[in-house]
Amino acid sequence: MLFSKIFENYKSIVWAPEHDYWCNLRRIASVEVLSSQRLNEFHEIRADECKLLIKKLCSKSGVIDMKLVFYEFTFNVMMRMISGKRYFGGDIPDVEEEGKRFRKIIEEACLLAAASNLGDYLPILNWFGATGLEKKIIAVKKEKDVFFQVLIDQLKKREVTNKKKKTMIEVLLSLQESDPENYDDELIKSFLLTLLLAGTETSSGTMEWALSLLLNNPHVLKKAQNEIDLRVGTHRLVDESNIADLPYLRCIINETMRLYPPGPLLVPHESSKDCVVAGYNIPRGTMLLVNQWAIHHDPKLWIDPERFNPERFAGLEGTRDGFKLMPFGSGRRVCPGEGLALRVLGSTLGLLIQCFEWERMSEDMIDMTEAHGISLPKLKPLVVKCSPRPMMQNLVIQPSS
Repeated sequence: MLFSKIFENYKSIVWAPEHDYWCNLRRIASVEVLSSQRLNEFHEIRADECKLLIKKLCSKSGVIDMKLVFYEFTFNVMMRMISGKRYFGGDIPDVEEEGKRFRKIIEEACLLAAASNLGDYLPILNWFGATGLEKKIIAVKKEKDVFFQVLIDQLKKREVTNKKKKTMIEVLLSLQESDPENYDDELIKSFLLTLLLAGTETSSGTMEWALSLLLNNPHVLKKAQNEIDLRVGTHRLVDESNIADLPYLRCIINETMRLYPPGPLLVPHESSKDCVVAGYNIPRGTMLLVNQWAIHHDPKLWIDPERFNPERFAGLEGTRDGFKLMPFGSGRRVCPGEGLALRVLGSTLGLLIQCFEWERMSEDMIDMTEAHGISLPKLKPLVVKCSPRPMMQNLVIQPSS
Protein backbone atom coordinates (compact mmCIF):
# COMPACT_ATOMS: atom_id res chain seq x y z
CA MET A 1 0.00 0.00 0.00
CA LEU A 2 1.23 3.49 -0.88
CA PHE A 3 0.90 4.85 2.69
CA SER A 4 3.52 2.34 3.89
CA LYS A 5 6.19 4.61 2.32
CA ILE A 6 5.92 6.84 5.41
CA PHE A 7 6.91 3.80 7.48
CA GLU A 8 10.03 2.92 5.45
CA ASN A 9 8.21 0.62 2.98
CA TYR A 10 6.82 -2.12 5.23
CA LYS A 11 9.68 -1.87 7.76
CA SER A 12 7.57 -0.63 10.66
CA ILE A 13 5.93 -2.82 13.30
CA VAL A 14 2.51 -2.01 11.79
CA TRP A 15 3.29 -2.90 8.17
CA ALA A 16 6.16 -5.41 8.34
CA PRO A 17 5.32 -8.98 7.21
CA GLU A 18 5.29 -11.58 9.97
CA HIS A 19 8.78 -13.04 9.82
CA ASP A 20 12.02 -12.62 11.82
CA TYR A 21 12.24 -8.87 11.16
CA TRP A 22 8.73 -8.24 12.48
CA CYS A 23 9.29 -10.56 15.47
CA ASN A 24 12.35 -8.50 16.41
CA LEU A 25 10.37 -5.24 16.18
CA ARG A 26 7.66 -6.76 18.32
CA ARG A 27 10.23 -7.82 20.90
CA ILE A 28 11.71 -4.31 21.00
CA ALA A 29 8.24 -2.81 21.58
CA SER A 30 7.09 -5.33 24.19
CA VAL A 31 10.35 -5.85 26.10
CA GLU A 32 12.61 -2.85 25.55
CA VAL A 33 10.29 0.14 25.13
CA LEU A 34 6.73 -0.55 26.34
CA SER A 35 7.21 -3.23 29.02
CA SER A 36 5.58 -2.71 32.43
CA GLN A 37 8.99 -2.07 33.95
CA ARG A 38 9.84 0.61 31.40
CA LEU A 39 6.42 2.25 31.74
CA ASN A 40 6.83 2.32 35.53
CA GLU A 41 10.12 4.18 35.03
CA PHE A 42 8.21 6.84 33.08
CA HIS A 43 5.46 7.16 35.71
CA GLU A 44 6.86 10.44 37.07
CA ILE A 45 6.65 12.03 33.63
CA ARG A 46 2.99 11.09 33.18
CA ALA A 47 2.08 12.19 36.73
CA ASP A 48 3.87 15.51 36.26
CA GLU A 49 2.10 16.19 32.96
CA CYS A 50 -1.27 15.42 34.61
CA LYS A 51 -0.57 18.01 37.30
CA LEU A 52 0.51 20.56 34.72
CA LEU A 53 -2.72 19.84 32.80
CA ILE A 54 -4.78 20.63 35.91
CA LYS A 55 -2.82 23.84 36.46
CA LYS A 56 -3.37 24.83 32.82
CA LEU A 57 -7.13 24.27 33.02
CA CYS A 58 -7.31 26.28 36.26
CA SER A 59 -5.61 29.22 34.56
CA LYS A 60 -8.12 29.26 31.69
CA SER A 61 -11.49 30.95 31.75
CA GLY A 62 -14.34 31.01 29.29
CA VAL A 63 -14.11 28.82 26.20
CA ILE A 64 -11.65 25.89 26.32
CA ASP A 65 -10.77 23.90 23.19
CA MET A 66 -10.31 20.44 24.71
CA LYS A 67 -9.18 18.91 21.42
CA LEU A 68 -6.12 21.16 21.50
CA VAL A 69 -5.60 20.68 25.26
CA PHE A 70 -5.71 16.88 24.96
CA TYR A 71 -3.41 16.83 21.94
CA GLU A 72 -0.75 19.04 23.56
CA PHE A 73 -0.97 16.98 26.76
CA THR A 74 -0.51 13.61 25.05
CA PHE A 75 2.21 15.00 22.77
CA ASN A 76 4.14 16.26 25.81
CA VAL A 77 3.75 12.92 27.57
CA MET A 78 4.97 10.95 24.57
CA MET A 79 7.84 13.27 23.65
CA ARG A 80 9.15 13.42 27.20
CA MET A 81 9.23 9.61 27.27
CA ILE A 82 10.67 9.43 23.75
CA SER A 83 13.29 12.19 23.91
CA GLY A 84 13.12 13.90 27.31
CA LYS A 85 11.88 17.05 25.57
CA ARG A 86 8.68 18.99 26.38
CA TYR A 87 7.13 20.98 23.53
CA PHE A 88 3.98 22.75 24.75
CA GLY A 89 3.47 25.02 27.76
CA GLY A 90 7.15 25.53 28.52
CA ASP A 91 7.28 29.20 27.43
CA ILE A 92 10.02 28.50 24.87
CA PRO A 93 8.61 29.84 21.58
CA ASP A 94 11.05 28.02 19.27
CA VAL A 95 10.39 24.64 20.92
CA GLU A 96 6.60 25.17 20.84
CA GLU A 97 6.77 26.18 17.18
CA GLU A 98 8.70 22.98 16.48
CA GLY A 99 5.92 21.01 18.22
CA LYS A 100 3.26 22.77 16.13
CA ARG A 101 5.12 21.95 12.92
CA PHE A 102 5.31 18.30 13.84
CA ARG A 103 1.63 18.29 14.80
CA LYS A 104 0.88 19.25 11.20
CA ILE A 105 3.02 16.35 10.01
CA ILE A 106 1.07 13.94 12.23
CA GLU A 107 -2.29 15.34 11.07
CA GLU A 108 -1.28 15.06 7.41
CA ALA A 109 -0.03 11.50 7.95
CA CYS A 110 -3.38 10.50 9.50
CA LEU A 111 -5.35 12.08 6.64
CA LEU A 112 -3.14 10.41 4.04
CA ALA A 113 -3.58 7.07 5.81
CA ALA A 114 -7.33 7.37 5.33
CA ALA A 115 -7.02 8.36 1.67
CA SER A 116 -7.51 5.87 -1.17
CA ASN A 117 -4.87 5.39 -3.83
CA LEU A 118 -6.22 4.03 -7.13
CA GLY A 119 -2.78 2.63 -7.90
CA ASP A 120 -3.20 0.12 -5.07
CA TYR A 121 -6.19 -1.35 -6.91
CA LEU A 122 -5.12 -0.70 -10.52
CA PRO A 123 -1.28 -1.01 -10.51
CA ILE A 124 -1.13 -0.01 -14.18
CA LEU A 125 -1.82 3.58 -13.08
CA ASN A 126 1.51 3.63 -11.23
CA TRP A 127 3.33 3.30 -14.57
CA PHE A 128 2.44 6.90 -15.36
CA GLY A 129 4.61 8.29 -12.55
CA ALA A 130 4.01 9.57 -9.04
CA THR A 131 0.42 10.53 -8.28
CA GLY A 132 -0.53 13.65 -6.31
CA LEU A 133 -1.14 11.46 -3.27
CA GLU A 134 2.28 9.82 -3.62
CA LYS A 135 3.99 13.21 -3.82
CA LYS A 136 2.26 14.31 -0.62
CA ILE A 137 3.30 11.12 1.15
CA ILE A 138 6.93 11.56 0.06
CA ALA A 139 6.87 15.16 1.34
CA VAL A 140 5.44 14.10 4.73
CA LYS A 141 8.05 11.34 5.02
CA LYS A 142 10.84 13.84 4.35
CA GLU A 143 9.56 16.24 7.04
CA LYS A 144 9.17 13.36 9.49
CA ASP A 145 12.70 12.13 8.82
CA VAL A 146 14.21 15.59 9.42
CA PHE A 147 12.33 16.04 12.71
CA PHE A 148 13.35 12.67 14.16
CA GLN A 149 16.92 12.80 12.82
CA VAL A 150 17.48 16.02 14.77
CA LEU A 151 16.25 14.34 17.97
CA ILE A 152 18.38 11.25 17.36
CA ASP A 153 21.51 13.33 16.66
CA GLN A 154 20.94 15.42 19.79
CA LEU A 155 20.70 12.33 21.98
CA LYS A 156 23.70 10.69 20.34
CA LYS A 157 25.77 13.65 21.53
CA ARG A 158 24.26 13.69 25.03
CA GLU A 159 25.88 11.61 27.72
CA VAL A 160 23.40 9.40 29.59
CA THR A 161 23.92 10.12 33.28
CA ASN A 162 21.10 7.98 34.67
CA LYS A 163 21.39 4.49 33.20
CA LYS A 164 18.13 3.32 34.80
CA LYS A 165 15.95 6.02 33.25
CA LYS A 166 16.79 6.19 29.57
CA THR A 167 14.47 7.86 27.12
CA MET A 168 12.97 5.62 24.44
CA ILE A 169 15.43 6.98 21.87
CA GLU A 170 18.32 6.21 24.21
CA VAL A 171 17.06 2.65 24.61
CA LEU A 172 17.00 2.25 20.83
CA LEU A 173 20.43 3.88 20.46
CA SER A 174 21.89 1.44 22.99
CA LEU A 175 20.59 -1.38 20.76
CA GLN A 176 22.16 0.38 17.79
CA GLU A 177 25.56 0.42 19.51
CA SER A 178 25.52 -3.35 19.92
CA ASP A 179 24.03 -4.10 16.49
CA PRO A 180 24.32 -1.07 14.15
CA GLU A 181 23.34 -3.01 11.03
CA ASN A 182 19.91 -4.07 12.32
CA TYR A 183 19.16 -0.93 14.37
CA ASP A 184 20.00 1.88 11.97
CA ASP A 185 18.55 5.38 12.15
CA GLU A 186 15.87 4.55 9.57
CA LEU A 187 14.44 1.81 11.77
CA ILE A 188 14.50 4.10 14.81
CA LYS A 189 12.70 6.90 12.96
CA SER A 190 9.99 4.55 11.72
CA PHE A 191 9.59 3.13 15.22
CA LEU A 192 9.28 6.62 16.75
CA LEU A 193 6.63 7.68 14.23
CA THR A 194 4.56 4.61 15.08
CA LEU A 195 4.88 5.40 18.80
CA LEU A 196 3.79 9.00 18.30
CA LEU A 197 0.89 8.21 15.98
CA ALA A 198 -0.36 5.52 18.33
CA GLY A 199 0.27 7.52 21.49
CA THR A 200 -1.05 10.97 20.59
CA GLU A 201 -3.90 10.94 18.05
CA THR A 202 -5.58 7.83 19.48
CA SER A 203 -5.29 8.71 23.18
CA SER A 204 -6.18 12.39 22.81
CA GLY A 205 -9.09 11.47 20.54
CA THR A 206 -10.44 8.89 22.99
CA MET A 207 -10.30 11.42 25.83
CA GLU A 208 -12.16 13.96 23.71
CA TRP A 209 -14.87 11.41 22.86
CA ALA A 210 -15.11 10.32 26.52
CA LEU A 211 -15.54 13.85 27.88
CA SER A 212 -18.08 14.61 25.14
CA LEU A 213 -20.11 11.55 26.15
CA LEU A 214 -19.95 12.52 29.82
CA LEU A 215 -21.18 16.05 29.07
CA ASN A 216 -24.11 14.60 27.12
CA ASN A 217 -24.80 12.16 29.99
CA PRO A 218 -24.32 14.16 33.23
CA HIS A 219 -25.73 11.32 35.37
CA VAL A 220 -22.79 9.16 34.29
CA LEU A 221 -20.35 11.95 35.10
CA LYS A 222 -21.90 12.33 38.57
CA LYS A 223 -21.74 8.60 39.22
CA ALA A 224 -18.04 8.57 38.25
CA GLN A 225 -17.34 11.53 40.56
CA ASN A 226 -19.07 9.77 43.43
CA GLU A 227 -16.98 6.63 42.87
CA ILE A 228 -13.74 8.64 42.91
CA ASP A 229 -14.79 10.62 45.99
CA LEU A 230 -15.59 7.39 47.81
CA ARG A 231 -12.58 5.31 46.78
CA VAL A 232 -9.86 7.93 46.38
CA GLY A 233 -11.18 10.80 48.50
CA THR A 234 -10.71 14.53 48.19
CA HIS A 235 -7.39 14.77 50.02
CA ARG A 236 -5.26 13.39 47.17
CA LEU A 237 -5.30 13.28 43.40
CA VAL A 238 -6.17 10.23 41.31
CA ASP A 239 -3.08 8.34 40.23
CA GLU A 240 -2.44 5.40 37.92
CA SER A 241 -2.29 3.13 40.96
CA ASN A 242 -5.95 3.97 41.75
CA ILE A 243 -7.40 2.84 38.41
CA ALA A 244 -7.78 -0.77 39.53
CA ASP A 245 -10.07 0.46 42.35
CA LEU A 246 -12.31 2.48 40.01
CA PRO A 247 -14.38 -0.07 38.05
CA TYR A 248 -16.99 2.42 36.85
CA LEU A 249 -14.29 4.66 35.37
CA ARG A 250 -12.95 1.62 33.51
CA CYS A 251 -16.50 0.92 32.26
CA ILE A 252 -16.67 4.47 30.87
CA ILE A 253 -13.37 4.00 29.04
CA ASN A 254 -14.48 0.64 27.60
CA GLU A 255 -17.82 2.02 26.45
CA THR A 256 -16.12 5.04 24.85
CA MET A 257 -13.74 2.76 22.93
CA ARG A 258 -16.66 0.57 21.89
CA LEU A 259 -18.61 3.48 20.42
CA TYR A 260 -15.57 5.31 19.04
CA PRO A 261 -12.72 2.81 18.61
CA PRO A 262 -9.35 4.58 18.22
CA GLY A 263 -8.65 2.38 15.20
CA PRO A 264 -12.01 1.70 13.44
CA LEU A 265 -10.16 -0.53 10.95
CA LEU A 266 -7.57 -2.77 12.59
CA VAL A 267 -4.09 -2.93 11.07
CA PRO A 268 -4.00 -5.09 7.91
CA HIS A 269 -3.78 -8.85 8.42
CA GLU A 270 -3.05 -11.61 5.92
CA SER A 271 -4.78 -14.98 5.73
CA SER A 272 -2.22 -17.73 6.42
CA LYS A 273 -4.26 -20.37 4.60
CA ASP A 274 -7.40 -20.80 2.49
CA CYS A 275 -10.51 -20.36 4.61
CA VAL A 276 -14.22 -19.57 4.48
CA VAL A 277 -15.58 -16.60 6.47
CA ALA A 278 -19.33 -15.86 6.52
CA GLY A 279 -19.72 -17.85 3.32
CA TYR A 280 -16.91 -16.07 1.48
CA ASN A 281 -13.88 -17.98 0.18
CA ILE A 282 -10.71 -16.25 1.38
CA PRO A 283 -7.58 -17.43 -0.49
CA ARG A 284 -4.28 -17.75 1.33
CA GLY A 285 -2.25 -14.52 1.22
CA THR A 286 -5.26 -12.18 1.04
CA MET A 287 -4.89 -8.81 2.78
CA LEU A 288 -7.69 -8.52 5.32
CA LEU A 289 -9.03 -5.43 7.08
CA VAL A 290 -11.17 -6.04 10.18
CA ASN A 291 -13.98 -3.50 10.52
CA GLN A 292 -13.82 -3.06 14.27
CA TRP A 293 -16.33 -0.20 14.23
CA ALA A 294 -18.98 -2.47 12.65
CA ILE A 295 -18.34 -5.20 15.24
CA HIS A 296 -18.65 -2.71 18.11
CA HIS A 297 -21.97 -1.42 16.71
CA ASP A 298 -23.47 -4.76 15.69
CA PRO A 299 -27.02 -5.13 17.17
CA LYS A 300 -26.54 -8.91 17.08
CA LEU A 301 -23.73 -8.55 19.62
CA TRP A 302 -24.86 -5.55 21.67
CA ILE A 303 -28.18 -4.50 23.18
CA ASP A 304 -29.07 -1.00 21.98
CA PRO A 305 -25.57 -0.54 20.50
CA GLU A 306 -25.87 3.19 19.75
CA ARG A 307 -26.63 4.04 23.38
CA PHE A 308 -23.85 5.15 25.74
CA ASN A 309 -24.22 2.68 28.60
CA PRO A 310 -21.05 2.08 30.68
CA GLU A 311 -22.95 -0.35 32.92
CA ARG A 312 -22.90 -2.94 30.12
CA PHE A 313 -19.24 -3.57 31.06
CA ALA A 314 -19.80 -4.06 34.78
CA GLY A 315 -17.77 -7.07 35.92
CA LEU A 316 -15.56 -7.18 32.81
CA GLU A 317 -11.85 -7.26 33.62
CA GLY A 318 -9.55 -5.69 31.06
CA THR A 319 -10.58 -4.31 27.67
CA ARG A 320 -11.76 -7.42 25.86
CA ASP A 321 -15.08 -9.19 25.68
CA GLY A 322 -14.27 -12.14 23.45
CA PHE A 323 -14.09 -10.80 19.91
CA LYS A 324 -16.95 -8.37 20.53
CA LEU A 325 -14.75 -5.66 22.05
CA MET A 326 -11.14 -5.36 20.95
CA PRO A 327 -10.09 -1.68 20.80
CA PHE A 328 -6.40 -2.66 20.69
CA GLY A 329 -6.81 -5.54 18.26
CA SER A 330 -6.21 -9.18 19.09
CA GLY A 331 -3.71 -11.98 18.60
CA ARG A 332 -0.06 -11.57 17.60
CA ARG A 333 -0.75 -8.16 16.09
CA VAL A 334 -2.41 -6.73 19.21
CA CYS A 335 -1.26 -3.18 19.96
CA PRO A 336 1.84 -3.33 22.24
CA GLY A 337 0.97 0.13 23.59
CA GLU A 338 -2.23 -1.02 25.31
CA GLY A 339 -0.70 -0.79 28.78
CA LEU A 340 0.52 2.76 28.20
CA ALA A 341 -2.80 3.88 26.69
CA LEU A 342 -4.85 2.57 29.62
CA ARG A 343 -2.51 4.22 32.14
CA VAL A 344 -2.83 7.59 30.39
CA LEU A 345 -6.58 7.36 29.74
CA GLY A 346 -7.44 6.16 33.24
CA SER A 347 -5.38 8.65 35.23
CA THR A 348 -6.17 11.66 33.03
CA LEU A 349 -9.93 11.13 32.82
CA GLY A 350 -9.98 10.25 36.51
CA LEU A 351 -8.30 13.55 37.38
CA LEU A 352 -10.57 15.61 35.14
CA ILE A 353 -13.67 14.01 36.66
CA GLN A 354 -12.32 14.34 40.21
CA CYS A 355 -11.11 17.94 40.00
CA PHE A 356 -13.55 19.88 37.81
CA GLU A 357 -17.17 20.65 37.19
CA TRP A 358 -17.84 20.52 33.45
CA GLU A 359 -20.43 22.40 31.40
CA ARG A 360 -21.52 22.49 27.79
CA MET A 361 -21.35 25.89 26.11
CA SER A 362 -25.14 25.88 25.69
CA GLU A 363 -28.18 23.73 26.34
CA ASP A 364 -27.55 21.94 23.05
CA MET A 365 -26.01 18.48 23.18
CA ILE A 366 -22.40 18.06 22.12
CA ASP A 367 -22.20 17.25 18.40
CA MET A 368 -20.93 13.66 18.12
CA THR A 369 -20.44 13.60 14.35
CA GLU A 370 -17.38 11.66 13.23
CA ALA A 371 -14.83 13.05 10.77
CA HIS A 372 -12.71 11.20 8.22
CA GLY A 373 -9.39 9.89 9.50
CA ILE A 374 -7.50 6.78 10.49
CA SER A 375 -8.14 7.39 14.21
CA LEU A 376 -11.86 8.40 14.03
CA PRO A 377 -11.61 12.10 15.06
CA LYS A 378 -14.57 14.27 16.02
CA LEU A 379 -15.78 16.51 13.23
CA LYS A 380 -16.26 19.48 15.58
CA PRO A 381 -13.63 19.98 18.32
CA LEU A 382 -14.97 19.77 21.87
CA VAL A 383 -15.37 23.25 23.37
CA VAL A 384 -16.38 23.46 27.04
CA LYS A 385 -16.39 25.44 30.26
CA CYS A 386 -14.95 24.07 33.49
CA SER A 387 -14.29 25.21 37.05
CA PRO A 388 -12.58 23.53 40.03
CA ARG A 389 -14.91 21.53 42.26
CA PRO A 390 -15.18 23.34 45.64
CA MET A 391 -14.12 20.26 47.60
CA MET A 392 -10.98 19.94 45.44
CA GLN A 393 -10.04 23.62 45.38
CA ASN A 394 -6.94 23.38 47.59
CA LEU A 395 -5.45 20.49 45.66
CA VAL A 396 -6.41 21.82 42.23
CA ILE A 397 -5.01 25.30 42.64
CA GLN A 398 -1.62 23.88 43.64
CA PRO A 399 -1.56 20.24 42.58
CA SER A 400 0.77 18.19 44.73
CA SER A 401 1.39 14.54 45.38
